[in-house]
Amino acid sequence: MKKVLLAVAVSSMAVGSASAVTVYENEGFTYTVNGDFQVQLRKKVGDDKSEYVDFDDLELKNYVSYDLGNDMKAFGRLDFDFKDHANGKDVDEPIEEAYVGLQYGVTAFSFGKQNFASDEFGVEEAYEAPLDEDQFDAVGTDGDDTLRINLELDSVYLAVSYELEAEDKDGVTGEFFDLFASTEIAGLTLAAAYQQHTPLVGDSLDTYGVSAAYDFGMFGLAADYSVTDDGNTDLDTTLYNVAATFDVTSTTGVAVGLQNQEEDNSDDVTAWYANVTYKFPNAKNVSVFAEVADTDEENADMGFLAGMRVKF
Repeated sequence: MKKVLLAVAVSSMAVGSASAVTVYENEGFTYTVNGDFQVQLRKKVGDDKSEYVDFDDLELKNYVSYDLGNDMKAFGRLDFDFKDHANGKDVDEPIEEAYVGLQYGVTAFSFGKQNFASDEFGVEEAYEAPLDEDQFDAVGTDGDDTLRINLELDSVYLAVSYELEAEDKDGVTGEFFDLFASTEIAGLTLAAAYQQHTPLVGDSLDTYGVSAAYDFGMFGLAADYSVTDDGNTDLDTTLYNVAATFDVTSTTGVAVGLQNQEEDNSDDVTAWYANVTYKFPNAKNVSVFAEVADTDEENADMGFLAGMRVKF
């Protein structure tokens, strides 16, 4: 799930995309579809990297809901992302999310293949982050056997998720318990997240994160800090992001960011990125963009990308 700078994450699991197309609607039943296609010409940050075409997103999202009356709704989502297939990776299926659920008032419960609550966390604004987006991204942000509850109040958003151990399935990584909370106060957005990962072997990993962002109007500034405590090694890994966004014109936006990731008893790595995005005036869902990025790692050359995005 794409993280949005300077916005409270107030879209529940039972709400489709704002730009989705309603395919059919009748007597309380709604079926909507939306998509996100993004292709880049990219060169990664690193030593002696080559340019290539990268399919970052090739998503088709299907959402259905039934009005059950008495402020209740049943919903389901089936999302496909074909980027791994297009990039030549050996994958069995293109399913990105597949879940069903019930919503009552401001509370939604869902279960199936979906993102963890901690996936909402973070302020990083890169198209391709030079480092991990945050420490939650480094550990895990989605699962196939996930139970999730979202609570959406006037200015507060809460989410909790639990990933079952599911020992009978391939690629088991253990249990995950995640919490996320955010609130907005007069343009200031504050958020916090927690994750406990209990692997099948070894001690648990605890990850914490806090963030703050302020919307000045045409300018936005945000920062986050996250840390993972590895119970197996007693070593902490920390990562922070600082990001700023600028509305140059009504169609052009610029973002710059700084990242730093450090592990105990190891050298830390600092990275930066800058990008510009142009949205066509007659079709804001069509955009072109470019980005440069680099790190202070030894023998690391600057990376870049340029691409186009079409969504609905």
